[in-house]
Amino acid sequence: MTYKEKLTAIRKQMAADNVQAYLIPSADPHMSEYLPKHFKCIPFASGFRGSAGTLVITHDFAGLWTDSRYFEQASEQLADSGFELVKLKVQHMPEYIEWLNDTLAPGDVVATDEKLLSILSGDLLTLNLGKKGITLTHKDYLDPIWENRPALPTDAAFLIEDEHIGQSVSSKLAEVRAVLTKQQADFHLVSSLDDMAWLFNIRGKDVNYNPVVLSFALISQDHAKLYIDPAKLTEAEKETLLKSAVEVIAYDEIERDLALLPANASILIDPKRNCYAYLKVLPASVKVIKETNPSTVLKAVKNATELANTRTAMVKDGVAITRFFKWVSENIGKIKITELSAAAQLRSYRMEQEGFIGDSFTTISAYKAHGALPHYSASAESNSELQPESLFLVDSGGQYFYGTTDITRTVSLGKNTEEECIDYTLVLKGMIDGCKSRFPKGTCGYQIDAITRKPIWEHGINYGHGTGHGVGYFLNVHEGPQVFNPTNTPVSIELGMITSIEPGIYRPGKHGIRIENLVTTVEDAKTEFGDFYAFEALTLAPISTNIVKKELLENSQVQWLNDYNARVFEKLSPFLTEEENLWLKKETAAI
Repeated sequence: MTYKEKLTAIRKQMAADNVQAYLIPSADPHMSEYLPKHFKCIPFASGFRGSAGTLVITHDFAGLWTDSRYFEQASEQLADSGFELVKLKVQHMPEYIEWLNDTLAPGDVVATDEKLLSILSGDLLTLNLGKKGITLTHKDYLDPIWENRPALPTDAAFLIEDEHIGQSVSSKLAEVRAVLTKQQADFHLVSSLDDMAWLFNIRGKDVNYNPVVLSFALISQDHAKLYIDPAKLTEAEKETLLKSAVEVIAYDEIERDLALLPANASILIDPKRNCYAYLKVLPASVKVIKETNPSTVLKAVKNATELANTRTAMVKDGVAITRFFKWVSENIGKIKITELSAAAQLRSYRMEQEGFIGDSFTTISAYKAHGALPHYSASAESNSELQPESLFLVDSGGQYFYGTTDITRTVSLGKNTEEECIDYTLVLKGMIDGCKSRFPKGTCGYQIDAITRKPIWEHGINYGHGTGHGVGYFLNVHEGPQVFNPTNTPVSIELGMITSIEPGIYRPGKHGIRIENLVTTVEDAKTEFGDFYAFEALTLAPISTNIVKKELLENSQVQWLNDYNARVFEKLSPFLTEEENLWLKKETAAI
């Protein structure tokens, strides 16, 4: 079926059910960012392959609501699909709700697959549409028309030994139960896959880039049920879990058990990370406590074992990055290099590293104007050939046993304009200021975001994405609860958190520049004014300086840059050949 034929088939079902609007979120029952093929509903229905968006279908309109990261991509991929791009004014805001209210009439019905709708979104829709007498109902109009729909993944999962995690399953469950006691909750439903992986020291291959397993958990004070395809675990692994009072139950039994919760029981549910359908399954007498998963906060603070292993992974990743940019610098203009072939070459260098199991997200290999698209993904149609001029941006990462990396570097390929050099230096200034921040305990991410943006703002320039996100331990490359962006998110930056710092400047049709390090929060000083924290740069890869306009840098920024590059050479040189060390020595030379 073509996309227009699918749209017609959806509208036919809507007409039969007297439904005036149908919503298709980008989600699965676990509210994941990256989805198993079975739940890639937006690509199936419209052809749009970005990781964020919502489709809204009425009988005379079909639109994709998405943010500025995907405007150009969406315009290309929605061509001749029957869907129009609707540009979000504010990233992540459900602006389609206001549109529905303005478009629909009292008594109209909005349908969606409520297993793909978060509780937060379901509550917002019900509240706002209800004011106009519009109702929300559960319908799945995709499954009946999805021929050969991919099955749920069946790859085996595995448990990680405590020594590689630094904390046992029993200990983690005890921490969660302590929070349940404070919240006066009898039960706790966990659906988010990274929380599941952390809680039960389990990893798998069910979602591209994220080593997670499709699963749910229902936790009480003395027992935990892990809902998973039992075939994914060996009998020995099930016995290991049982020693921590964790019972393995079939994946699809979760709805039954939620419906059978005792009368007047209380359950803690994260409204952002659980689906609306399961909220509606609960008996009416069950008290629902809507709070963030306790594991989300606990998981964000890495223990000593996790940090030590992450530092090891950073060395391996730095070796791969160094070899890659050496290869680019020595071969540009001599052999044909494209965005896709460059990404493949980088992956080959990572594959040489012990413990590498795969990329942590799709590599952004972006030459010249493609770099101005923050979430650009090279395709056979867009694949540019690199030339010895302008800028090349590479945002990539690896999953290692044990550690997750995420790094962006922008390098000059030659013949740079004055604007490119100035923009590069301004981004570098912002990244340095973010990385060398000293801040009091209790500081939140929006404050670091402002510190990082200040050198760029001073030139009347801004960027449309956040400055940083949390990063998991051999887990999702995007994790919360901390985030460095302009929103007033009341989450303080705690010791042991791993977060990215990645400012950028993007000039459509010209170039894009982003420089990114991962940092962890460390103790800095105790003064009469309280405890102060700082960041330790975890990422170990050279920052190119050949187009830096030194006169734009402050002395402290020059010192940080020189110290950082010197540390990169010190940490990586023992693992490089003599020839590679000569190249890295020059690349990390002080300015």
